[in-house]
Amino acid sequence: MAFSNNKIKGKKEFFNKGTCSRTFFYILNKEFGHPKEKEEWATDLLAGGINQMGYQCGMLWGASLGVGAQAYRLYGNTDKTIYQSINTTKKLMLSFKNTAGSIECEDITNTDFSSKWDFAKYMITGKFYNCFRLADKWGQESVDLVKSEIENDQEEADYQVYSCASEVMKKLNSNQEEVNMVSGFAGGLGLSGSGCGVLSTLIWKVSLETVKRNNKRQTSEDQNIKTLIETFHKETDFKIECSDICGRKFNSIKEHSEFIKEGGCSKLIRVLSETAGKMI
Repeated sequence: MAFSNNKIKGKKEFFNKGTCSRTFFYILNKEFGHPKEKEEWATDLLAGGINQMGYQCGMLWGASLGVGAQAYRLYGNTDKTIYQSINTTKKLMLSFKNTAGSIECEDITNTDFSSKWDFAKYMITGKFYNCFRLADKWGQESVDLVKSEIENDQEEADYQVYSCASEVMKKLNSNQEEVNMVSGFAGGLGLSGSGCGVLSTLIWKVSLETVKRNNKRQTSEDQNIKTLIETFHKETDFKIECSDICGRKFNSIKEHSEFIKEGGCSKLIRVLSETAGKMI
């Protein structure tokens, strides 16, 4: 497979695309030669740490989608695709944390994006340039890591692999590519235990269907997105982090797979998929 030899210009791409999440999905899609414009647009609401809630940086959500898309192209609708997506996303999380100091948007930006005043300060004071610089700093490293990991045939599971994110997509009768594309969101994105991967999956899916239908992007003020998040809050008693919802962190892909196989988060997956299903 031929790859571009050009150095990744994260700052330039960020400026052109407008959100960190879309930027990194675009970067990986472009690198692998498979642009996905509508799917990239739909990632906008994952910026700001899941709809501006301050959790995992949108660069990570976008990059993970790029990983899942490429893994599916290589391995199809298989356990290996899900395994490689989660495993590579997990390594991206470590790489990003080493570069940025944290995986959390609020820690990195020192901004509460749900506050209009904080957001205004972020723009007026030029804080956003720090995100541009981070995109530049981590861009090439992220692409190099994905290239080296995604085709690593040495690691393969000897058990059935599950991703909570993929399971909720199946409930919505999503196509196989979409089911596998989100698989790295498992366990609060790459098993990090932070913001819920099922919630992010459904925000992306509802946004994607809106883009396909109306050829326009949703905003954080969209009523469907608000309803989805309200339903999530009700079901989790306002817990957002995977480790809080599940009462544990997952130390391996096998642990997460067994948890899902045994019915873990099944009610949350069912209720949220039913809610999202009415929107798409």
